[in-house]
Amino acid sequence: MTRHSGFLAALLILGLGGCASPATRDALSIPSTGSAMDEQDLIILAVENDSPGTAPRPASTRPGYAGTAYRASDRARAQMRDLAREYGLSEVAAWPIQVLTLHCAVLRIPAGAERDSLLQKIAADSRVKLAQPMNGFAPRTQTYNDPYLAVQRGFQSIDAAGAQQWSRGEKVRVAVIDTGLDAAHPDFGGRVAVRRNFVDRDARRFGLDRHGTAVAGVISASANNNLGIVGVAPGVEIVALKACWQLDDQIDTAHCNSLTLAQALAAAIAENAQVVNLSLAGPRDPLLNALVAAGTQRGVIYVGAAPADAPADGFPGGTPGVIPVDMAESAAARSGVLRAPGREVVTLVPGGRYDFVSGSSLATAHVSGAVALLLARDHRLNRDAVYRLLAQSGAGPGLASAAAINACAALARLLERTACTKVATVPATAAAAASGTAP
Repeated sequence: MTRHSGFLAALLILGLGGCASPATRDALSIPSTGSAMDEQDLIILAVENDSPGTAPRPASTRPGYAGTAYRASDRARAQMRDLAREYGLSEVAAWPIQVLTLHCAVLRIPAGAERDSLLQKIAADSRVKLAQPMNGFAPRTQTYNDPYLAVQRGFQSIDAAGAQQWSRGEKVRVAVIDTGLDAAHPDFGGRVAVRRNFVDRDARRFGLDRHGTAVAGVISASANNNLGIVGVAPGVEIVALKACWQLDDQIDTAHCNSLTLAQALAAAIAENAQVVNLSLAGPRDPLLNALVAAGTQRGVIYVGAAPADAPADGFPGGTPGVIPVDMAESAAARSGVLRAPGREVVTLVPGGRYDFVSGSSLATAHVSGAVALLLARDHRLNRDAVYRLLAQSGAGPGLASAAAINACAALARLLERTACTKVATVPATAAAAASGTAP
């Protein structure tokens, strides 16, 4: 598939427009339980969409692409039908991606076919601009069954309190591409500005999802509201883009795939997100890489989980342009990967409650919050400038790794201040957090 990389790169300069739409209209009708088994006999193909038409919604998935929405051309549809017929494929779903001017389809391979060999054959077809497996991805959390472990004070460790003297992330939009989240949680303070769903049309299920609630809570829980916890960047707006199925209501297991993530990445650009949090990990994915490249050219900063056990070139941690993050507590983080607290972090869970959550998902959220703090003070910062500021910020209090970020030190360097002033904080108790009450 390397022969298509030049073509995809050339598409990244194309224009984009977009506006919000009801979350219930986003999901494609693809039968799925969210398990990894769903992807094994599926592939993604893309052909050039040579007559894109007017385009208010690049992530539109409305059946038939009717009206003025961005739609697939007749020629693109015909090419996809021809490819399906010639290679014995059956189309499961299709959608146009405006930012890449591609018409994409998810297709099921014939029974008994060897997927990699078939993909190699299809990729050589001159009509095909992208051919890849349907990949699966998983949010990166760890689960512990002891509710009385000491609270991991990640907020204090990265000196977010000191940083908030100068910035709270005001006027910055952070897209959380994850499961759904409980937008009604009082500690979000009504700052979940957008909710879109690329998994299903179940609004009730959206609000019951734990993983996205926990991640967004670390980033943006309200400050000084006499309630719960404080997020790293309590002034941001959250764009909640559900691209992952929550598999269990009691633990933070979830599953995403190339299709749902591609739609959410396009939507993040359309919704004018400045930071995109990707607390998940999986294999290399050319389509998702191309969408990240398109967003990067528009100034979007991507932060992604990069645990040591994930592929070095996997998505998102190994994708060019993404700021990679692992837990500060991990002993095996790769070179160039930022580190932040990820073990026993107390955060938001659905129903107005709080709980401990662990994993590189939470470390990624800490870094996304820190990026928002920096952007609020200088919106011209690009990915490389932000990465340098955080990489040079040194270890936070109580963290052993010199690679762990310090949000206050990064802001002090940006603002040319000499030092951070220690701000007193009220410590949470392990018992209160574990019981699900406000710490």
